[in-house]
Amino acid sequence: MVGYPRFHRSDWVSFLLLGIWMGGNLGTIAPIYAVPSTRALARSFDQTVECEILVVGGGLAGVATSYEALLAGRTVCMTDITDWMGGQITAQGTSALDEVKKQRALLFYAHGYNELRQRIKHRYGELNPGDCWVSYACFIPRDAQTLLVEELRDAAKKGKGKLKWFPNTVIKDLERSADGRLIQAAIAIQHHAAPGASPLNTASLSQTIEDAYQYADSDRFTKKILRFIPLDQPQDKQRRANLATANAPDWIVVDATETGELIALADVPYRLGLDPRSYLNPSSPTVTGDPYCTQGFTYPFAMERTATPQPQTPPPFYAEYEPYYGYDPNPNLANIDVVFSYRRIWSPKPRSTAQVPIFGRSLPKPGDISMQNWVWGNDYRPGTAQDNLILTREQLQQAGQLASGGWMGGLRTDTLRKGEENALGYYYWFVAGTTDSQLGSGIKQPAPNHRLLRGLDSPMGTMHGLSKYPYIRESRRIMGRPTYSAPQGFSLSEIDISWTDYRSAYYQNLPPKLYQDLWFALAGLEATSAIRQNQRPEQITRRTRSTIYPDSVGIAQYAIDFHPCMAQSPPERPGNQEYPGVRQAHGQAFPGQIPLRAMIPQTIDNLLIASKGVAASYSVTAAYRVHSFEWSVGAAAGTTASFVLSEGILPYQLVDNLPQPEPQLQALQQRLVNNGNPIAFPDTSIFNLDWNAWRPW
Repeated sequence: MVGYPRFHRSDWVSFLLLGIWMGGNLGTIAPIYAVPSTRALARSFDQTVECEILVVGGGLAGVATSYEALLAGRTVCMTDITDWMGGQITAQGTSALDEVKKQRALLFYAHGYNELRQRIKHRYGELNPGDCWVSYACFIPRDAQTLLVEELRDAAKKGKGKLKWFPNTVIKDLERSADGRLIQAAIAIQHHAAPGASPLNTASLSQTIEDAYQYADSDRFTKKILRFIPLDQPQDKQRRANLATANAPDWIVVDATETGELIALADVPYRLGLDPRSYLNPSSPTVTGDPYCTQGFTYPFAMERTATPQPQTPPPFYAEYEPYYGYDPNPNLANIDVVFSYRRIWSPKPRSTAQVPIFGRSLPKPGDISMQNWVWGNDYRPGTAQDNLILTREQLQQAGQLASGGWMGGLRTDTLRKGEENALGYYYWFVAGTTDSQLGSGIKQPAPNHRLLRGLDSPMGTMHGLSKYPYIRESRRIMGRPTYSAPQGFSLSEIDISWTDYRSAYYQNLPPKLYQDLWFALAGLEATSAIRQNQRPEQITRRTRSTIYPDSVGIAQYAIDFHPCMAQSPPERPGNQEYPGVRQAHGQAFPGQIPLRAMIPQTIDNLLIASKGVAASYSVTAAYRVHSFEWSVGAAAGTTASFVLSEGILPYQLVDNLPQPEPQLQALQQRLVNNGNPIAFPDTSIFNLDWNAWRPW
């Protein structure tokens, strides 16, 4: 028996019948179709680089993609806008692994993620050198960068693959085939410090990002123009000839960026922000959707506890952001030591025998280092068309970024700047502030015995002390290929993973048809009989599991955890509140799967999506954004890319005949399992009705 999950045909039939019952209307956002013209190049190429797999984005998903491809003996090119690989745990500063208890207890992760955890433990002698309370593993971002470089080096050596690593590199343009369905080349810009200029990582991202996407040299950067193309190997030509098929791909491109850059640049259909309320996403606070309300982004920074008070200078913009800062609505968190030890990344031994209230970790002492990532602190949460960070397709068009040679990264530079200011202002509030937006006056006291760690040798590796790139919780998300039950495009939805009590008053007050359709969708194996008998919601027994997919290629579990946008602009506005109702789906989630269909975009055939850009609703993304998910989806992307190159097929051909058996898909799933990359959680079949042991909280 092979190691992939068996998908019960009656479950699939029920889902198809449900789609027919809904009139095929399983989504409400029309797909965006456009094939951009070939773009003009402003400068000649300085270097042509060949690879079998181009991984755009060097975060954890990109690293995991490269790791599996290298073990398979592939030649891999990997790019990143920063000079560190690792994303969340390095350049973005969130080096505290978000994990759930049972998965962690079983170490039921992709094998490369387990290897990373082992390397962390070997480096420090323990997984939690910070003695933090948010995680079982808190560590220094700079060290994680070193560990990942070593892990990829060893993978290349073991698998006889080759990694071509391009730090400080952005993709500027894509060359497409005549029909637009294949990426044939990618044009990139790599920047270096100009002669006489300050070193890289001196200025903040908002000060450098626009320069990084321009071909011309500047006072700050000299540029190298790269053209990535498929690796030209005689054996590949012979393989394609032997296969005698026009579908054999020359290479595979993977979007593992933090914001779905290639998704936008290639102009494949995608979603952004809040989904329209539907029976699939019944907790959405908006009927029409809202592309401007994405989860907040954060610029983490590292600060050290000192023995004596340090001089603390208020930044000139502090008064603008002060109304936002606060401990938390939970008064148990209103304590400097609690907040400091929350994501403490370094606490050398011997540690204090006294403990932080409630959480049982050692009290901070001089020399301890904390990484700050706090909702009512350095989270920056814009949510309107005036200040959203990730530009929508319409905004990109208006800005000229979808025109020939116009791509500039797809972010609002001024919002990046304000996020940086908000983070630096939060540091000052932490050490000197006395206000509190959540608990009122009289709670917050100054804490001057701290210093912000700056410098190229600091934990964040920047002169300004902030992370090199913000921690991004939500991306552009593709709309997968149309299916019988999802004619506008496949997507993971809230009810696929949520543990929510859908009999509560909120859901019973939904429009009657929506509530009825919701319960048909929750009926699981009984959906067919429920629809045929037109059962009322109170007559239907809810399935007690997540949706199980026949094309699962990875796993993910974390609570649906929101850092939602604010209702008004600017986010720091006095008295501002979170977008009303946006936390409705906040809560526990079943262990879930990553179906291959969620990684395959429309309109382009040799592009795979990893990281947070997979086809999923905003509520699923709130759970599928953590470290182990990124590694699992990256492992799936790297394995799939190598597999389709060997088989001479395109990724969509692995799933285009579902629900009929797909032998090549099953072979891919078996390869993933054999390589130590789980595609289903233990004992979570459709016939097991007791999943309570998997509650994340």
